[in-house]
Amino acid sequence: MKIAILGATSHIAKGLIYNFNQEGNYELFLFARSIESVQDFLRSIQCEKGIHLRSFDKLNKEKYDVIINCIGISSSSDFKERVSSYFRLTEQFDNLVIDYINDHPDTLYINFSSGAVYGTDFSAPVDESTCSRWDINHITEADYYGIAKLNSEAKHRALRDLNIVDLRVFGYFSRFIDLKSCFLLAEIISCVKKRKEFVTTPDNIVRDYIHPKDLMLLIKSCINKFFINYVFDVYSFKPVAKFEILDYFVSQYGLKCTVKESIKISAVTGIKNNYYSNSRKAEDINYKPQFTSMDSIIQESLAILGI
Repeated sequence: MKIAILGATSHIAKGLIYNFNQEGNYELFLFARSIESVQDFLRSIQCEKGIHLRSFDKLNKEKYDVIINCIGISSSSDFKERVSSYFRLTEQFDNLVIDYINDHPDTLYINFSSGAVYGTDFSAPVDESTCSRWDINHITEADYYGIAKLNSEAKHRALRDLNIVDLRVFGYFSRFIDLKSCFLLAEIISCVKKRKEFVTTPDNIVRDYIHPKDLMLLIKSCINKFFINYVFDVYSFKPVAKFEILDYFVSQYGLKCTVKESIKISAVTGIKNNYYSNSRKAEDINYKPQFTSMDSIIQESLAILGI
């Protein structure tokens, strides 16, 4: 099976490349702005067979069974610096793929969307009855990311005769995370490695981290559906609360953790206390996750820390 992955240097893309390569039977065409960065990554995982590196202008040179769009901004710090360009970035590469599948309608387009399409109110988890909410007369930077993703989803549903799936990711964690990023688990693991104190607020936020193997399972479920134009919320077997995560790293790795009321949390896309979905529409395509969020954290952090 020939699979094209756009944005091959992204966190999610690296996990897909690693797992596709581990399974074999896939020919991967990897597209990125920095081919050198992809080459460095492939060497680090000893992955050489069945891999082709391409620049984006070469997308039309091959026939693919599946195109997976992982284009995005790699960390919240990157996002803050480039937030004004995100609409154009999303649109540019989405249109590139749509132009391709218009000419190759048998190709499945899998696009990574985000739970941010629901808006910025996550005082409770979302489900199939949740409506997307935006204060349309007071749009802020916290709204840009979700609106850009929502625009893509709406365009894809309008193209109902094309083979397109949007996967709304709420949380993903793997051994390939950039520890310099500002995400919760990256900061926790960085503190463990550097033996630094992790300081946090008393809010016990809840997250849902899909295991890399479950994400592969979901993608295969989409591929096995002969024709599909739909969107699915992505979920693990069970979400996890922040203090459950911290208790694990304190007990297993000796993390020093302090809770302070006065800390200011920087959240470019808004504060999300319960950032996960109870929607189980993916069951319709036989997706049944095997791993909890905590399973993912335990297994993948072990690969990073090697302790």
